[in-house]
Amino acid sequence: MILRRTTRIKHVAFRRLVPPIVIALWGVLLLVFLYQIYHFTWVSDENYVLSYRTHDWKEKPKLPERTNLSISLEKRNGLPPRNLDLFPNLVNDHIVIVLYVHNRPQYLKIVVKSLSEVEGIGETLLIVSHDGYFEEMNKIVEGIRFCQVKQIFAPYSPHLFSNSFPGVSPGDCEGKYDLSSKKNCKGDRDLYWNYRSPRIVSLKHHWWWMMNTVWDGLNETMQHLGHILFIEEDHFILPNAYRNIQLLTMLKPQKCPRCYAVNLAPADVSSRGEGLASLFVEKIGNVGYAFNRTVWRKIHSKARDFCSFDDYNWDVTLWAKVYPSFGGPVYTLRGPRASAFHFGTCGLHLGQEEKAACFNNGSVNIVLEKADKIVNINSDWEIHLVKHKTLHQPGFMGWGGWGDVRDHQLCLDFAEMYHSGNNPKP
Repeated sequence: MILRRTTRIKHVAFRRLVPPIVIALWGVLLLVFLYQIYHFTWVSDENYVLSYRTHDWKEKPKLPERTNLSISLEKRNGLPPRNLDLFPNLVNDHIVIVLYVHNRPQYLKIVVKSLSEVEGIGETLLIVSHDGYFEEMNKIVEGIRFCQVKQIFAPYSPHLFSNSFPGVSPGDCEGKYDLSSKKNCKGDRDLYWNYRSPRIVSLKHHWWWMMNTVWDGLNETMQHLGHILFIEEDHFILPNAYRNIQLLTMLKPQKCPRCYAVNLAPADVSSRGEGLASLFVEKIGNVGYAFNRTVWRKIHSKARDFCSFDDYNWDVTLWAKVYPSFGGPVYTLRGPRASAFHFGTCGLHLGQEEKAACFNNGSVNIVLEKADKIVNINSDWEIHLVKHKTLHQPGFMGWGGWGDVRDHQLCLDFAEMYHSGNNPKP
């Protein structure tokens, strides 16, 4: 009798335990399911909004003390776009265009002229991000009348600081093999024993500041969920570029749901495309690339990798350090004919002076064909995968130029400046 009662108690206790166990198992399965959905489909989800604080450092950013010029430029960043009288409204689902520039007016004139002839350019917002302040560059942008245009100026550009970091500071080490222990100078060497060059590090600083500001700091774009197209001052933009990029962003979820971006041009900057009846999937190129906020937050979450990698090139840093950490191939979708191409012969921070050896007069001989003026992408085309030889093998440490810990910290501060509670709102 006692044994039967004990058995009955055990059965009752077991039945009471079954529902919680089943619920817990279902919970685990649900979490696994949600993880898989996020892991495999997050790239193509245009409307996914992730509430985030992506970094584990607790200190508020300690940005350099600004100069009078940088303060005035930062105030200008908060001004509304120009040409609102001509283009009062943006078209729904527009793709914002960001043009980032330094000081090559001979090139900028060509790019602006090419943009003025782009079909649909009046439907969107053009943001021009300046690395430094140069009056001729400013005048060219102020002359734009073909769309809404907003100028932003990197207030911590080394070109705005003549006697302090992030420019050249008194007592900075210079050149190569300048042993700080003997000369008592400030600075850290890169992998190749070079000390920092403000002119060189500004490349990476400007791109990173611009990305953080456009996605998370500007009233005009901080809620933008669609794609943003990024171009440089030596990218010639063909008349069909905007319509093509619109179509590619629409096709990406269907044709290449694992693609992170869309591109106006092949990754090989010397190529104008294959000209075949096919869509192409390959690594993300640095000419006319566009991605959405979800992809930006994926990149932003790797700020420590981006900011500490010893390479002054933002694109090499992404290809060699950031993208490999994503856990799979990082592809882009593009058409068979380039709708933008790189035409510059002077490096980004070379050739500004009229007597510079690499200076040209900004002339470029472009012969436009009919296919360059109309949408030349067919949604029925199949996908062709382009496999590139890996230039940056595992263990690649970077091309240098980015060894100073002060640059690492400034880069991290840019990543945190709009998420720290004391946002430097433009």
